[in-house]
Amino acid sequence: MKNYRKELWFNAPERRAFINITHQVEECLYESGIIEGFALVNAMHITASVFINDDERGLHQDYDDWLEELAPHEPISHYRHNRTGEDNGDAHLKRQIMGREVVVAITNGQLDFGPWEQIFYGEFDGRRRKRVLVKIIGE
Repeated sequence: MKNYRKELWFNAPERRAFINITHQVEECLYESGIIEGFALVNAMHITASVFINDDERGLHQDYDDWLEELAPHEPISHYRHNRTGEDNGDAHLKRQIMGREVVVAITNGQLDFGPWEQIFYGEFDGRRRKRVLVKIIGE
């Protein structure tokens, strides 16, 4: 069995962003040489997410609106976490809702997706460098 590991780095200029990382993960799969197995893709920061869904602008805006309604950024005094001097209590909650990671099957050297599925990095406390781990295991 082979394994492959790579970190993808991002620096979203705004507080919140959804970045399609499918192509980068496909490049990792190609570099790995693995034909059958699994790819784990996870956010290495507690205020970011990795998830699978459709790459459609309206859906992304719906996510942003929904998440902001569930856990609004302001007032920052609303979150006990922010009493530590942080201002990202909302980002921790948004990450919990959207999830930490995804696992995708690899079949015949391809990510084995359903229709319209793509991998996204969700940033909820941007404006600094953050990373995503890609770990591929198989043969």
